[in-house]
Parts: sequence; structure tokens; C-alpha cells
Amino acid sequence: MTAKSVLARLESLGDERMRAQNTRQGAGENQYGVRLGDIRKVAKEIKADHDLAMALWGSGVLEGQFMTTLLVKPKALSIEEMDQMVRAIDFVRVADWFVAYVAKKHPEKERLCAMWMESEDIWAARAGWALTAERVAKGMPGMDPGALLDRLQSEMGQAAPEVQWTMNFTLVEIGIQFQDHRKRAIALGESLGIYRDYPASKGCTSPFAPIWIEAMVSRQA
Repeated sequence: MTAKSVLARLESLGDERMRAQNTRQGAGENQYGVRLGDIRKVAKEIKADHDLAMALWGSGVLEGQFMTTLLVKPKALSIEEMDQMVRAIDFVRVADWFVAYVAKKHPEKERLCAMWMESEDIWAARAGWALTAERVAKGMPGMDPGALLDRLQSEMGQAAPEVQWTMNFTLVEIGIQFQDHRKRAIALGESLGIYRDYPASKGCTSPFAPIWIEAMVSRQA
């Protein structure tokens, strides 16, 4: 298959309501409005195809970038290619798929995490904090929760909303995984107040760090 034929298939699956939803959430005009479930179905039919994936990424079409994350071979990507890709993202859902399906499977993800944590690019920083949250959750060696809380305290309040989201994941994971730092994590969440009034669907836990931490800890009791 070619990138042109895949994009034509995706365009045929477009839905105006999905397109409008994407737009409300910050997506640009270069999209078809394809439901994520339909993108997964097409990717499952094609299976892994690195060259096709990279051509789809280069198209700049939103659905093409979603497809890339499902078709690309992370081990075949260099550090430089990974960095270029993360900086080309301009939609939060693509950012999250890129982290989940590409960055987390990359053999140099520790190096990428360290590099992106220091980046001023919002998408690189978002990815760096997402990878850090994973490291905290898994109790990876070399973790310094106190130092991370210091950074969160000084940086999170002024960070871009896109970055605050994954910084918040890190804050929550510290509160859950490190009992000695739990009170500070909860207090920091309270003082920052980020997501305090975030609308949570019925049956879902609020992303407000103090509520989220306490809910998860109570489940572990």
C-alpha cells in the first residue's frame, strides 16, 4: 500500500462530527475526522510497515500521524528522528499515542526522557514528563522523587497546559508510589489547584492530584 491510498481510505471514513470534536480539542484543518477505532481497524489490516508509516507522518494529515504510531517500528527510529517527530506534533491525542506506542517502546527511551525533560518545546516536554511518570510508576532505579517535586513546585504552575497534563501524572504517581513524599505531593497539588474544577465523568476519578492520589491509595489498602 502507498501513503496516498491509505490516506484516501481514511478520508472515506471521515465524519463531520468527529472533525468538529477534534477541532474543539485543538486539532488543525489538515484532518478528515476519522474515529480512532476506525483508524485502529485500518492499521490492523495493514500491519507494521515502517516506510509507509514514515510517509504517512510526513503527510501532516492528522489521521496519517495516528496511523504512523501504530505502523512504525520504534527500534528503527534514531534519536534524531524521534526528536524531529515529537516536535512535529500539534495535537494532544497524537502526542499521547506517540508516547504510548512509539516512545515507550524505543530502546533509547531513557535518553529521550532526559533530553525531552529539559526541552522548551511543549510537545517534547509533554513526552518527557509522560516518560518520567512511567518511570515513577514502575519504580525505576535512580528515581529522586524529592527532586522531581522540587521541579514540579517551581515549574508546573507556569507550564503550558499541554505539559501540565503529564506533569500532573508524575505528581500523582509520586504521591501514590512514595509514602514518604505523599503529604508533600498532596499539598503541592492543593497549592497549585490545577484541575481542581476539572469536569470528571460519572464513575471516573478527578485528575485533581489530591483526589486522584487519595483515591488510588485507598484502593491499595
